[in-house]
Amino acid sequence: MKLSSLIGHVTELYSEVNHSPKPADRLIDLFFRERKYLGSKDRRFISETLYGMLRHKKRIEWSLSILENKNTPLYHALAYLLFGNTMDAGNLSAEVNVSADDLAMIGQRINSEPVLDSEIETTATKFSFQNWMIEDWEKNIGSAELSPLCASLNTQAPMTIRVNTIKISRDECQQKLLQEGIETDKTELSPYGLHLKKRTNLFQLQSFKEGLFEVQDEGSQLLALLVDPKPKSKVIDACAGAGGKALALASIMNNRGEIFAFDVHSFRLEELRKRIRRDGVDSIRTKVIQEDEAVEEFLGSADYVLVDAPCTGTGTIRRNPGMKWSVSKQMLEELKEKQYSILSLNSQYVKPGGRLIYATCSLFRDENQNVVERFLSQHPHFELLDPSSILTRYSLAPLANKEYFQLLPHQYNTDGFFAAVMKNSKI
Repeated sequence: MKLSSLIGHVTELYSEVNHSPKPADRLIDLFFRERKYLGSKDRRFISETLYGMLRHKKRIEWSLSILENKNTPLYHALAYLLFGNTMDAGNLSAEVNVSADDLAMIGQRINSEPVLDSEIETTATKFSFQNWMIEDWEKNIGSAELSPLCASLNTQAPMTIRVNTIKISRDECQQKLLQEGIETDKTELSPYGLHLKKRTNLFQLQSFKEGLFEVQDEGSQLLALLVDPKPKSKVIDACAGAGGKALALASIMNNRGEIFAFDVHSFRLEELRKRIRRDGVDSIRTKVIQEDEAVEEFLGSADYVLVDAPCTGTGTIRRNPGMKWSVSKQMLEELKEKQYSILSLNSQYVKPGGRLIYATCSLFRDENQNVVERFLSQHPHFELLDPSSILTRYSLAPLANKEYFQLLPHQYNTDGFFAAVMKNSKI
């Protein structure tokens, strides 16, 4: 397809994304389903350009501010295509019938370093984030980490899988994938992970249909290791969703013991049930629960309770850059109250001597340390455990300090994750 037509598709999709509450990946999928004529290269160009425009939206708007009335989807697309000098302004002008002089000015502007009234605004514009996000991260993550973190969040996340060791070893799975034309590298941190060298549609592979692996970020795999359940133990995954972590826990437990996957949405648990059958897992039971109501039969019964709480998801911005603009301070305020309530409710399931693991994929302290500190102040029979001591058996102790486990994308090339491990010390 001609470049001008591809850009037309991009601008149409970009307008949809900017006016819809649905995530960009879902809208992209619907967009392509309605346009079967688009080839794989066309789809790749459209999706990568769209994601690039979302990643660099604020910098694009700054670059267009030198011209009047150019803050449109078309000019956003053109500015992104000029970013990094990936396209020549003259050639692009000929393709889309836009002034070569205007494009040259935009190209020069977007490839120059923004300088604004404050350091926060300059950083926010350079990396395209909301100002309040930059302020929060500078305060709570640190100024030395700020630019590397923002730069990392503007890259594409690797495609990573977790080998289902109930059925196959990592080495065997790697060879099986190679036979299907898929080259992988072993993950450096997770003992169960493989990184794909090239992005591909994994769900069409025979090895996937046989349940030999699940798509799962390496950081998420490490969170399951932090739970560290024993094979015969009873585990509750309190916010299971589609069950990625429950399946990882089942694999760690060698398909023994009991895992109860709770969620308020039955459709998510139905997806988990499909995955359970495909993966050959016998130890997971699903249960639809009511929000804000404890399940009496499980009170004080679990060895481990994992609360992977609903959150802003900012640790996954690499996968969903539209989140940069959909997350708000009001959302953060509402979520931290919900997270505290969910943590308090599910703590009731932990038996004396059992463990409570609180986790998010957020980069905000308000959803992480502050929730845990508030919980501990109101529940004195719970005490914080040193997560590094748990990870020692996997030679991963340096990933945590003596209080918390936190992964930042620029440090380990994982999604951003936070976790705290607490023990019920009640006798």
